[in-house]
Amino acid sequence: MPAKAPAPPSPYTTLRGRPFRLAVPPVSGVLRPRLLLTGVLVGVAAFLLFCWGLTLGDYPVPFADVIRALWGAGDPGTVIVVQDLRLPRALTGLLVGIAFGVSGAVFQTMTRNPLASPDMIGLTQGAGTAVVAALVLGWTGGLGLTSLGLLGALTTALLVYALAWKRGATGYRIILVGIGVSWICTSATDFLVARGSRFEAQAAVGWLVGNLNGRTWDQVDTLALSMLVLLPVTLAMGRWMRTLQLGDDVAAGLGTPVQKVRLALLLAGVGLVAFGTAAAGPVAFVALAAPQIAQRLAGMASPPPVVSGLTGALVVLGSDLIAREAIPGTELPVGIVTGVLGAPVLLWLLIRVNRAGSGG
Repeated sequence: MPAKAPAPPSPYTTLRGRPFRLAVPPVSGVLRPRLLLTGVLVGVAAFLLFCWGLTLGDYPVPFADVIRALWGAGDPGTVIVVQDLRLPRALTGLLVGIAFGVSGAVFQTMTRNPLASPDMIGLTQGAGTAVVAALVLGWTGGLGLTSLGLLGALTTALLVYALAWKRGATGYRIILVGIGVSWICTSATDFLVARGSRFEAQAAVGWLVGNLNGRTWDQVDTLALSMLVLLPVTLAMGRWMRTLQLGDDVAAGLGTPVQKVRLALLLAGVGLVAFGTAAAGPVAFVALAAPQIAQRLAGMASPPPVVSGLTGALVVLGSDLIAREAIPGTELPVGIVTGVLGAPVLLWLLIRVNRAGSGG
């Protein structure tokens, strides 16, 4: 009698005695042609906006001359205008967009919720409270604004993580606790602004809106160095980020140290958003909207970090162009434009989550 052929492997297994279908996300998104094409196109678009921004100002510079000036060629006066006066602002916008986009992708993947972003769970508010306290009270403890922003965001993140801990910190609890902490930080910031003098209040409000005006090489250097450290660390945890999409129990069954990975991702995301916020202020909605746009452009199950960062850069640079050209003779803070553009994205996400009947 012939041996019975083995049954094909079932896509179903059991978890705590109940069957469920194991849907493992792609092992590598880098090999997906659509993801690669999306990254290239978004990157090219961001570079064009980057160069376009360098053409604007009291001394207009043609686009071709900007390209030459970036390499140190062409008229010496044009090179000085482009490299010394305008390039720091453009680079700050580029790096801030990348930092916020990648940070938003980390939090949305880690919590499995499209509404999770640094400005929704209190991190940017915590960084803002620390910086505003230094501006209004005049006390820095010997630290610069960048260090204070990092300290404020890190303290807020650890507070959220500790309050959300109950035999582990789930993404849902992190979001709920983070929303509460964000309002506490917002109230503290409003109190500090009201308590300060007119000059101090103007400086604080100008920074809180999110602004690229007057950026210098100091902000660029600090932000670039921090991202050289944090971005590789974040991308190296990409495989574990994808397993977290399956839920804590499944991720642990696949060998992922869930709580350690979640804490490491939290610290990396906090670092990115803290340095970005210290450089340009809490630019609204970039970390929320950029990952969702990138996810849909790339056709992925979760926000791809690299494309999310490039999309964030595209959003910030495009918003900065609108802010500079919308009202002749007036340069609006970039955060006003991102807020106007990001609010419809938030409403759409809320409607989508409500129709799905879940938190993401």
